[in-house]
Parts: sequence; C-alpha cells; structure tokens
Amino acid sequence: MELITNVSEYEKLAREKLPKMVYDYYASGAEDQWTLRENREAFSRILFRPRVLIDVSHINIATNILGFDISMPIMIAPSAMHKMAHPEGELATARAAASAGTIMTLSTLATSSVEEVNSVGPGIRFFQLYVFKDRNLVRQLVKRAEAAGFKAIVLTVDTPILGRREADIKNRFILPPHLVLKNFEALDLGTMDKTDDSGLASYVAGQFDRSLCWEDVKWLQTITPLPILVKGVMTAEDTRLAIENGVSGIIVSNHGARQLDYVPATISCLEEVVKEAKGRLPVFLDGGVRRGTDVFKALALGAAGVFIGRPVLYSLAVDGEAGVRKMLQMLRDELELAMALGGCASLRDITRAHVVTDGDRIRRARL
Repeated sequence: MELITNVSEYEKLAREKLPKMVYDYYASGAEDQWTLRENREAFSRILFRPRVLIDVSHINIATNILGFDISMPIMIAPSAMHKMAHPEGELATARAAASAGTIMTLSTLATSSVEEVNSVGPGIRFFQLYVFKDRNLVRQLVKRAEAAGFKAIVLTVDTPILGRREADIKNRFILPPHLVLKNFEALDLGTMDKTDDSGLASYVAGQFDRSLCWEDVKWLQTITPLPILVKGVMTAEDTRLAIENGVSGIIVSNHGARQLDYVPATISCLEEVVKEAKGRLPVFLDGGVRRGTDVFKALALGAAGVFIGRPVLYSLAVDGEAGVRKMLQMLRDELELAMALGGCASLRDITRAHVVTDGDRIRRARL
C-alpha cells in the first residue's frame, strides 16, 4: 500500500481484486461512455495561471459548508452498496471521513443503515435521497436520517429511471445474495430480483417515482427542517428553479456519467451554474475528480467544494478504512501543493484568474 502514490492507482488494484460484476458496476458509465471519459478529460483542458512571490509558508484549506466546519473542501459523494467493495462497507467509509474531518454522504441504496452508520461515532454526515413511489416510505427514511444525526438531505434529481449501463446488462447485475439494502431491510425492499437485464435497473423501475418534480422539493421541505441540496443540476435554467424553490445548495453532477450519455463533463457545466447562482447558495462539483489539481480548478471556477465517488469505492476495496483515509490524505496533500505553487495561501485566495479554460481561449482568439 505504501507504493500507491496517487488516487488513480487504486482503480487498477481494485479491478484486480473485485469480482468482475462488482468492478464493472462501480466503474462503468452509460451507453458509449463518452461522458465517462469526458468527465476526466475536461479537467486536462483547464490550465493554470500561477502567481509567484506570494507568502505560502502556511496553507489553510479549512472551510465551512452549510454552517459546518470541515478540514478541506473535499467530501464524499453518495455511492451505493459499499459492502460489495469491503465487508465493513459504509461503516469504514464513515470512520475514514470522520478521521479526515470531512463530510460523508450516505446513499439511500447503502448496504449499511443510517442507524448503523451513526453508531460508528461522531461525524458530519448527509443523507442522499431517492424519492420512491411510496411517499410514506420517503417520509420514514428522512425521519430516520434526522434521528440518526444526519445534517442535510441530498436529493438526487437526475434519476427518474436508470440510465442504460451495458456492462450491468451483460453481467446481469444483482446485489450479491449475502447483502441487502439495509435502509429497507425491514420493509421487504432490501433485495433485488435476478432478471435478464440489470437487476438494479428493474428495481429502480419498480420503486422510483418518475413523476418527481419541483413541487416535490417543496413537499420535502414540509417534512424536514434539514437543509436540502439538489444533486444533478447542470444548467442555468434549473439553477434558477432550484433557487426559486428554496434549496440550500446545488451539486453539479451527471451521476458519474451513468445516466444520460453525451452530456458535458460536470467541470464544463460548473461555471454556468455558478454564474446563475450569483452567490445566493453554494454550488458544489461532483464527477471526475482524481487529483488535488482538479479540486483547485473546480474552486477557481466557483465551486464551494467537491464530492468524490469512485475513488472512495476503489480505495475501500483495496485497503478498507485505511485505503479511504490514505486516498483522502493524498487529495488533501495535492490540493495544498497546487495552492502553494499557484500562489494561494487559503481557499479565498483562489480566483477565476488562476485558470484558463477552452472558452477563455476561444474568446481571446476572437478579439
């Protein structure tokens, strides 16, 4: 493990260790997987404009998210079924996040319940919510998350149905029989039936509410005092609607390129959302982050922080809690290095002037 020097190396090791069905589920995107590749490649087209002769003897990357002080603007995104990666699953992830002083978001489709995650000890945790057809079930989920000390609801809004993930179809993906979706264990909704397609796609088609709309965001606000972030916004138009409907934050996300293929990379959508938000609520980035330099670029384009998904699963598969802790530490170290070399002693020093995008180059060429 000591020979791992960057976050991406965990993926290769995880591929060697995990069953093919599990690795493919974690790693694959929708259809042609163009957006999956673009989520990474778009970062490579953003270049730095570093400043020099600035005192960077002390680097401070602490920040405040929705009133909660955290050690760095790098948080854990919701991802399903951590116990497919490691026997301790979400419990190991929660401990690693707490140790790193950052936020973990627990998926609705977790293999550990909100109560079990709360039992590992203190930590700032958000609960990601899918809206099921049974609204009483949704109400119960939210109240359980509140009671377990979760601090915010992350409402995923880009999944009325599941995207076409061809690897899952080929593998006839299903939750391994020794595991259950723990938040639904007592409700006879914790298992998936084997099908001639993806078992998860069939599960989602049967349970998720395709009629979900902005009115339901208002309804959610009537059943919980917790702040609500919407995850899956990619346009100025939806940003305006999110603000009009009183959400507390936006996570720019394309669901890890697992829903609609040929949408832009999230880093390419970020600035449009930030400009429309006009500072009225925090905007976060989810998707493709593998380096501290990626975090710096997102912050320069206006993100209040980033959420990371697949690196958590890969590092968890390779070395459990210790793997997730090391992965988070590597990203932290790389962000601090990028800030020092870019001339930024604190997060507030990172500005739009520190990066050049494709759009900038096109505009300059037209002058």
